[in-house]
Amino acid sequence: MKLMTAAEAVRTLIKDGDQIALGGFTVNRNPMLMAREMIRQGKRHLYLVVHSHGQALELLVGAGCVQRVEIAYGGVGRFAPTGFRFKKAFLEKKIEVEDYSNLQMTLRFMAGAMGMPFVVTRSGLGTDIVRLSGFSPESRGQGRVPRQKLTLLKDPFDPDGADVVALPPLNPDVALVHAQYVGEAGTCRFCGLTFADIEQAKAAKTVIVTCEEIVPEAYLRREPDRNSLPPFLVDAVVAAPFGAHPTACHQFYDYDPKHMNLFKQIARDDDRFKAYLDEWVYPFDSQEAYLERVGVRDLLEIRANPGWGYAPGLDRR
Repeated sequence: MKLMTAAEAVRTLIKDGDQIALGGFTVNRNPMLMAREMIRQGKRHLYLVVHSHGQALELLVGAGCVQRVEIAYGGVGRFAPTGFRFKKAFLEKKIEVEDYSNLQMTLRFMAGAMGMPFVVTRSGLGTDIVRLSGFSPESRGQGRVPRQKLTLLKDPFDPDGADVVALPPLNPDVALVHAQYVGEAGTCRFCGLTFADIEQAKAAKTVIVTCEEIVPEAYLRREPDRNSLPPFLVDAVVAAPFGAHPTACHQFYDYDPKHMNLFKQIARDDDRFKAYLDEWVYPFDSQEAYLERVGVRDLLEIRANPGWGYAPGLDRR
């Protein structure tokens, strides 16, 4: 296992212009430590490929790190049904966005992991996802951009020759995922819903895992069926307690409604968002310094009950 700090991992494994898969889902298990570190190091022209994403997407887009996004959904749950910075950047034409369905994005990562030239589905038939494309014609076939968003084929096994949707695979340069546990050799365990994280990691050329705890491999071997990724797929591990904050990490902590509401209040305004970055992103050279700023009281309020996996009684208003 290659243990790194977040700064080392970003500096050595992520380049400007890389295609990056972000793990997690809306307000769950976003790789927030890595997102903040990419902003601090001034990464630019990133090409994000995500399933349904929230807070990390918001920060990276808002900070001007992102050029292009392929996505099924971009929002922060009830705090922002559509992400404020994501929506603003799209409307101001600061980013290009290509939209797919949730199933389509997961299938594309799966196809990339399996080495398939394309994958077919009926998902999206009869919708604008099939009819419209968000990327400019000039960008088609440039770099990592698919020559076509998708194409319709006749199902060779259907006697009536019904249409199916053929999708290009995804093989990101880097996958960033946050796990609850990583063994000392690099075995990863996600607890609760895995979303598309496993497919993203298997499809990516480089995998960086942040984790709540590094534990003995013998501990993970007691229940091997619960393990998610083998060590040989993992290129770097970053120890990161509360590494998904302010999003949730099942069994460890809930999402932080105070912080989410704070972000909701400032996210629409450019100057207030810049002030947020100056307060919550740029000053910290370590995760410990960030958590000190969050404060013990707020961290204890979101601590998960291990029996439920979340924080029962948390005031989510």
